[in-house]
Amino acid sequence: MRRPPAPSPSPTAIAQTLLKRLQNHQRTTFLVASGLSTAGSFAGLTAKGWILIQGSSNPLMLALHFGLLALPSLLLSGPAGVLTDRIGCQPVLIRAQWALFGAAVLGALAIPLLEGQGQVALLLLSTLLMGMASSYELTARNKYSALLVDKPEQLAPFLASFSVVFNVGKLVGPPLGGWLLALAGPSLALAIDALTYLLPIASVIWVLRPHLDQEQRSAPGRTASLGAAWRSCGSTLRHVLRFTGLACLVGFFHPGLAPLIASRVVGPSPQALGLFTSVLAAGSIVGGVVLQRNSQRLIARPGVLLGGCTVLTAAAQLGMAWSGVHGAEGWREPLSLAMAFWIGAGTAGLLAGTNLIGQMGAPMALRGRMAGLSQIAFLGGGGLSGFLAATLVAAQGLNATFTVLGLAGLAVGIVELTSRWKLELRSA
Repeated sequence: MRRPPAPSPSPTAIAQTLLKRLQNHQRTTFLVASGLSTAGSFAGLTAKGWILIQGSSNPLMLALHFGLLALPSLLLSGPAGVLTDRIGCQPVLIRAQWALFGAAVLGALAIPLLEGQGQVALLLLSTLLMGMASSYELTARNKYSALLVDKPEQLAPFLASFSVVFNVGKLVGPPLGGWLLALAGPSLALAIDALTYLLPIASVIWVLRPHLDQEQRSAPGRTASLGAAWRSCGSTLRHVLRFTGLACLVGFFHPGLAPLIASRVVGPSPQALGLFTSVLAAGSIVGGVVLQRNSQRLIARPGVLLGGCTVLTAAAQLGMAWSGVHGAEGWREPLSLAMAFWIGAGTAGLLAGTNLIGQMGAPMALRGRMAGLSQIAFLGGGGLSGFLAATLVAAQGLNATFTVLGLAGLAVGIVELTSRWKLELRSA
């Protein structure tokens, strides 16, 4: 007698099984959702940058676009850190993710609804709102990550993995944005950017199960302020933040000027911009992987890690200037792209290293504010760097800008290596 066929599982049972599997691998789930969102973000930023470069050949417009994304951290990362430590990282993270989604939708609506200066203004407003929301999202996510690990020694590699995932998204996003621009126009690229923000929102609300009982919040009063965190974090972390701000000021201008650099180095097309930013991202991935696999050992020597990354970035900038002037015809583009790869590796090590040092060197009650201070250092310095570089490009040209800022970065990095060689970090 034949057995009756087994009943097929219901959609509810399938959903519950899938949810259980995602929860069993919640750190991977969070990384994947963040990576897909990052890829969409860079596709959208590529589309916005292309619209701006087509509407104006002024490099200051590109610097303004990146500055609107980065400079809000100077004003908001501190309050974001204070709020995260005060009310908890999860509610801040969820609210910030919804704000990012709304800002991305605003940018997507700018293309079909407006033209000319009105369209440019709405795109820039969208970028400004994304920069404001990102200040809260990045700050809360750093502290939230500590609640997803089961053992303290898992935290540094997990945080370093965000650098890898971020740069994989940066590698995939610009070519995707370039292809979408060429095939379907900017509206589709910006719409995809908006939709991808729903993935991390869904993962935090419905999937992840953080150890919220382990979170330490700051008590109300003077001890909850950003200044209190600065004073109590220790001399090593204060030095790391000062150095990172200075290093980013002279070496972190390439995100803001990427469309201009790509047009000079590779060619005036969306695909050329995608290729250039992808090479930068490939270098960033390599730098992030090296840091992730050696996180405990590298962050134990902050002066060596950050000074070495600054020297690498500066040397690559000088190589970019040399290839632009002396590179043989036919070799100029490959040499410039090779230098872009090392610029990506050096800056990724600097930014991710600063974040890791701040999170591992500070107690749980300070980690929201330490994340905010780190953002002020590298995003604030990077935003100002874009305006500085754009001013030099307008006055002296691109090759001279690479030379001047490369020499400045080389000096800063060498001084750090020689004077802070023995500096050690004691993990909290």
